[in-house]
Amino acid sequence: MAEQEKEAALPSKESFSEWYNDILQKGEIMDVRYPVKGLYVWYPFGFNLRRNVYDIMRKLLDKDHQETLFPLLIPENEFMKEAEHIKGFEDEVYWVTHGGVSPLDVKLALRPTSETAIYPMYKLWVRSHADLPLKLYQIVNTFRYETKHTRPLIRLREITSFKEAHTVHATWEDAAAQVDEAIRLYTEFYRKLAIPVLPSKRPDWDKFPGADYTIATDALMPDGKTLQVGTAHHLGDNFAKTFDIQYEDSEGEQVYVHQTCYGVSERSVAALISIHGDEKGLVMPPEVAPVQVVIIPIVFKKAEDVLQACEEVKEKLEAVGIRVKLDASDNRPGAKYYKWEMKGVPVRLEIGPRDLKNNAAMLARRDTGEKQQVSLDNIEDEVLSMFSVIQDSLYEKAKQEVDRRILDCMSLDEVKKNITTGIAKVFWCGEKDCGLKLEDEVGAGILGIPTSQECCQGKCVVCGADAGTMVYVARTY
Repeated sequence: MAEQEKEAALPSKESFSEWYNDILQKGEIMDVRYPVKGLYVWYPFGFNLRRNVYDIMRKLLDKDHQETLFPLLIPENEFMKEAEHIKGFEDEVYWVTHGGVSPLDVKLALRPTSETAIYPMYKLWVRSHADLPLKLYQIVNTFRYETKHTRPLIRLREITSFKEAHTVHATWEDAAAQVDEAIRLYTEFYRKLAIPVLPSKRPDWDKFPGADYTIATDALMPDGKTLQVGTAHHLGDNFAKTFDIQYEDSEGEQVYVHQTCYGVSERSVAALISIHGDEKGLVMPPEVAPVQVVIIPIVFKKAEDVLQACEEVKEKLEAVGIRVKLDASDNRPGAKYYKWEMKGVPVRLEIGPRDLKNNAAMLARRDTGEKQQVSLDNIEDEVLSMFSVIQDSLYEKAKQEVDRRILDCMSLDEVKKNITTGIAKVFWCGEKDCGLKLEDEVGAGILGIPTSQECCQGKCVVCGADAGTMVYVARTY
C-alpha cells in the first residue's frame, strides 16, 4: 500500500505546472486525453464540483437577473456588424460552412461570446423605458480557436462553463452602476470560494472590444502569475447603435439604450483548485466540496457496533443537508485517508471502539490536518461549526499570501525582480506610450488601476512625470 501511495503521490507544488496537471487527473476533475487539442472532459466528481460552484453564482444572480439560453450558432451577417468587436475575435472564430454535404448560404459562427447572438433579440424585446433595466444571463459553452499554449480550465478552445450576463439600461450612469454591482457580485462569489480577488480597471488597449471600459478581477496563482477570473464591460451605446436597440422615454422620444456584459468561466474552478490544493491533493471550501464529510470506521474483530454508529452519524449529518460518504470498504484506514485527502474532503470523522466508549468521534480537518475529539450527541453542530472555521481559515491564508506578494516598486528593475513571484504596484502617468513601454521593458502586463485605490502621488516608473495613479503589473496566463 505504501508503494501504491508513493506511486500515486503528487509532485511538489513548487513545480506548479506539473502539480496542476497531475491533480486534475488524480483528483478526478478533468481528463485531458480527449483527441482534440484544447478540449477536455469533466469527470463526474469534477462536474459535481463545477455544479456546486455555479450554484453559488446562480443564487447571487437570481435575486435580480433571469437565466436564459440563446443559440450557439450566429449568422455571419449578424456577427460581422460590430467592427471593433469582431476585430477583437476575428482570429479566434470557428466557422460552420456546411450542413451535411451542402454549403451554407450564410456561414455560422460558433459563439466566442454572445453579444452578436443576443442583441438582435434585444432590439425586438426592448420597446419602452418600462422594459428597463433588462438583466439576463446564461451559462453556456463558447468556442475560441486558441493558438497559445492550451491548459485545462485556464486556456481552452471550448470554454464549457461560460456564465455571461447581458444587461440593458436607460442611461450611461445606470450601466456604470451595474458594472460596479457586477464586480461586487464577483467579489462575493469568490469570497465564498475562499479566493481573494483584485479588481482593476483595464488600460484602454486591453479593454473588451467594443466597450467603453472594462473592469476585471484577477486571482494570484501559486506560481506568481495572475489569472483573470472575471470581467465586467461597460458597452455604452456602441452595440445599441449597431443593432438599433432603442426605447421610448417618458417624453415619447426614441433613445438608444446603454448596455453591460460580464462573465466568469471555469477559470473559477482552476483558481479554487490551484490556490487551496496541496501536495496531498485537493483542498475544498465546504460549501462546494462534492463530499463534505467522510466517515472512516476503525474496525477490529467485532465491527457491528462501530458500523452501526457510523451509519447513525451519517444519517444525522444527511438530515441537516451535509454531503456524506461512509467508507466501509476493506481498505486499510491509511489508504482511505489518502483517497479522501486527494479528493479534498473538508472533514474526516474516525470512529472506533474506543471512540464509542467515549460517545465521541475523532474529527480531522483536511486544510490543516489538525484533529480533535467531538461528541456524537451534537455531531451535526460540531461539523457545521468546523465548516465555518475551515472556510474562514482558507480565505485568510489565501489573502495573507496575496498581500505578502503585492509589492510597491519605484523602478523598472524592482518591477522585474518582483514579478517573478508576485505582483508589482507602480506609479503610472496614464500615457499609453509609457504603459506599453513598461510592459515591453519588464516582460509583463499592466493588469489595471485598482478600483479601491485611494488618491496618491508619485513619479511614473517609466518617464518620471508626476503620477496620481498606481497600477498592478504582473505576469499573466
